[in-house]
Amino acid sequence: MDGAEHLGHLTRDGALLADAARKAGPDAEVPTCPGWRIRDVLRHTGRVHRWATAFVADWHTGPRAPGGEPDLDGDALVEWFREGHGLLVTALSTAPADLECWSFLPAPTPLAFWTRRQAHETAVHRVDAESALAGTAHTPLDPRFAADGIDELLRCFHARERSRVRSEVPRVLRVRATDTDDVWTVRISREPPRTAHARSVRDGEAVTADCELSGPAGTLQLTLWNRLPLDSVTLTGDPDLARLWRDTSAVVMS
Repeated sequence: MDGAEHLGHLTRDGALLADAARKAGPDAEVPTCPGWRIRDVLRHTGRVHRWATAFVADWHTGPRAPGGEPDLDGDALVEWFREGHGLLVTALSTAPADLECWSFLPAPTPLAFWTRRQAHETAVHRVDAESALAGTAHTPLDPRFAADGIDELLRCFHARERSRVRSEVPRVLRVRATDTDDVWTVRISREPPRTAHARSVRDGEAVTADCELSGPAGTLQLTLWNRLPLDSVTLTGDPDLARLWRDTSAVVMS
């Protein structure tokens, strides 16, 4: 996907997140993030948006800690979130292609990194906010966009040394998106996971897997981010490997 597509998803999902938060109210529990309420989703995501904006707008070339959370609640907190989301979209849409700033995952350029990362950050937390609306299904994730998010998670986040997905005995987890034909083969060992991506079922089956998770890309992305239970997708093979992922795959921003 290109930057314009990522920016479009970021713009849409930020607006949907704010709308869902306003409808649910600040005290509403967030089923996809046990222990969180809507105010936590707004404060966390808004803080991340402002953190990202500072790198893009001010060309910071080294890591910087996110700012503090606002002492706001209710409608004022929703508006604070909307404002920060708007500042992020503006910064990304007006930044030059040769932007030089700090980033923490592989990408063609820093601008490509921040646009992609914030699009997926916002999409997942938009689902969190919508999960607080009782009796309402979340807005579906676009399959191509969700597949891109899976790729970022598996081949970027979990390629880093800080990934806790490890196994004393080498194992292979396969992730198969049934609506895009994307297949990821994740080799898990004592070292950080190493993931190969294929865009056909045949190419993706070159290595025998100990466990496979398959389903629509949007459902897979949310399952891999631990927003949906493992039984939301089709699991074949060793369920202990799927549980290893669930128990050790939480990531941090940087």
